[in-house]
Amino acid sequence: MSRRPAAALPEEDSPSRVACHLDRLLEARGMTLVELSERVGVSVVNLSVLKNDRARAVRFSTLTALCDALDCQPGDLFSVPPPG
Repeated sequence: MSRRPAAALPEEDSPSRVACHLDRLLEARGMTLVELSERVGVSVVNLSVLKNDRARAVRFSTLTALCDALDCQPGDLFSVPPPG
C-alpha cells in the first residue's frame, strides 16, 4: 500500500476540496432542510453546515441516513473537483 508523502497531506485548517450537493438533491426531490432533518435525525444547523461546505467530517451513519432519505449514493451527494 503506497502512502502519500507528509508534505502532500492537507493542513488541518485548510479548506476541503470536497463539495456537497445537498442543495441540488433537496431541490430535485422537493424537500426542505427541515424535512430532511426530521427524516435523518440530524439537526438543521448541522445539515446547513454540510450544505454550505463548512463540514470537516461526516459520520458513515449520517451519510447512510442521508443517502437513504434522499435515495442517492455518496457520489451523488459529494464530489471532489480537480485541484487548482
